Amino acid sequence: MTRPTTVAEAVAEDAAAGGRAPRALRPRIEDGHVRVLGAALPWNARATLVVTVALVLVLISLVLSLTLGRLGIALADLPAVLRGEGSKTEHFVVFTNRLPRAVVGICAGAALGISGAIFQSVTRNPLGSPDIIGLNAGAAAGAAAVTLVWPGLLPAPVGALLGGAVAVVLVLLGAGRGVQAPLRMVVIGIGVGAMSLAFVQFAITRTRREQAQEMAAWLNGSLNSRSWEHVTIIAVALVVLGFAALALSRGLQHVEMGDDAAVALGVPARRVRLLAVAVGVGLAAAAVVVCGPVAFVALVAPQVARRLTGSTGPGMVAAGATGALLLVGADLVAVHQPWFGSLPVGVLTAGIGGLYLAVLLTREWRRGTL
Repeated sequence: MTRPTTVAEAVAEDAAAGGRAPRALRPRIEDGHVRVLGAALPWNARATLVVTVALVLVLISLVLSLTLGRLGIALADLPAVLRGEGSKTEHFVVFTNRLPRAVVGICAGAALGISGAIFQSVTRNPLGSPDIIGLNAGAAAGAAAVTLVWPGLLPAPVGALLGGAVAVVLVLLGAGRGVQAPLRMVVIGIGVGAMSLAFVQFAITRTRREQAQEMAAWLNGSLNSRSWEHVTIIAVALVVLGFAALALSRGLQHVEMGDDAAVALGVPARRVRLLAVAVGVGLAAAAVVVCGPVAFVALVAPQVARRLTGSTGPGMVAAGATGALLLVGADLVAVHQPWFGSLPVGVLTAGIGGLYLAVLLTREWRRGTL
């Protein structure tokens, strides 16, 4: 009996055999890949388990964000409220107050996680995250410029994107050899970040007290008063740029081995790196627009994901899922912890991330990479 040589032949054979799922459409795991329609997609059972668990925990965090607290919806009543039933107060709590906040946190955390994975892969350095190289601060400066200093000049998302891009360009130029000098990038990035935040502080001094207080709270990184407009911004950016990041993932995995090895495998290293940096800037800038420069999620999420999955390469999906869990989980703790009242989520992530950064720096120093 001959094997089918085309998808059409396989479909016809399986249909004649009794209507089971067509052979060509049934995924087969072979040599660490899943083959569907002739395409070989990477398969890692451990990474799949980690991502699944992370997404389940994200869903649990989403439910908790809707049910905890004095105005929380009882778990038994939540399905009915989500279907449009319930009182006006319950509708306000879910659809105006809590659900947009949680969705923004999930999407922004995923965007920061993927952006961090991109930059750490491009620089081949665990310190090469948007936080450390000044991208987040640059995006904050861009948003402050078009909302406080020159209001109405450009939309805030465009200003943040341009600010982040300018910060990255300055870091690459200052490092001399760009991503080939990751330690220089870190040092120059710290300087660019400091200058960007200084500009933001300058912008705050030129505004009314109400605007200054709102901007100062935003600079800490906050999910307070998020709306469906913010959800739209970050969701569109995450879908479009997230798929672009996935498309670049395989090329980045080769680039991590070095430009010579990547070129030998037929990968245009410079083009892949340039496109990846552009995608990383866009994701980080979108997250900054909707929740401010939340610290250290982009640094920690990819590292945690790599250690949990034990896989090589940027690991975009795992980093995104881990980032979403970190940000929405940190927001839950920041809002409902009993000691200091409600805190901006960036305060908590900065404290945790600072400790993680100290551990990471110590380990890299002992390895002799710093």
